[in-house]
Amino acid sequence: MLDFITSSDAIFALITLTFLEIILGIDNIVFISIAANKLPEEQRSKVTNIGLLLAMVQRIILLFFVSFLVGLSEPFYKLDFSWLYLEISWQALILFFGGLFLIYKSTSEIREKVETPTHDEDEIKGKVIKSFNQAIVQILILDFIFSIDSILTAVGMTNGLSEHHNYNLILMIIAVVISITIMIAFANKIRLFIDNNPSIQILGLSFLILIGFMLITEAAHLSNTTFFGNTVGAIPKGYLYFAIAFSLLVEFLNQKVSKKK
Repeated sequence: MLDFITSSDAIFALITLTFLEIILGIDNIVFISIAANKLPEEQRSKVTNIGLLLAMVQRIILLFFVSFLVGLSEPFYKLDFSWLYLEISWQALILFFGGLFLIYKSTSEIREKVETPTHDEDEIKGKVIKSFNQAIVQILILDFIFSIDSILTAVGMTNGLSEHHNYNLILMIIAVVISITIMIAFANKIRLFIDNNPSIQILGLSFLILIGFMLITEAAHLSNTTFFGNTVGAIPKGYLYFAIAFSLLVEFLNQKVSKKK
């Protein structure tokens, strides 16, 4: 176990996943802040911290559930045509539909943020919150919605890193705990940083499109898919890590140049 956690692949996956979890958690922070601001001053900090802790608990529970389904790798149905062959398993289905969901969610979010940046915030502001309990219920619902893409991202980043499925699950839980802890400690500072650098969130959503595509190809590979005689191969995760690291470097340099101007 220790050898896996300290391996270069696991460490790089952990750093990348923690970064993406924080980026994906920005909307959570914004919505929790809006909900908290409707309450008396003395309750706002408490609601914010409870909301983020609930987000962490929900994500860990979802991780166990999704990881269980991903672990079901035995095919339960086979399609065999002259031009297509694949072995369908729960693992492949979760990865395939998860990939489609990430691509759809990311492109929709990017379009909304470009066309109407305050659409989601305005929707939440319109909801009536009169008590502490109402705020907690509202936050719980929002946390669940925003946990789905977070969990699928975690599965996509860690699937196949280790032969032991539990090791991947532990790595995902560590990333979730670290990211939520950072968000609790620096919630307002992170939100202000993203407000001042909206391109970072767009970049994070763009990474999800890559991860979604990788999940779809991984599902096809695990299903032993053959299409017109061609076997679908898995995309090495090193390519994904390089793309993310390179994009972040370019964004960092771009911001440096912009500040100097």
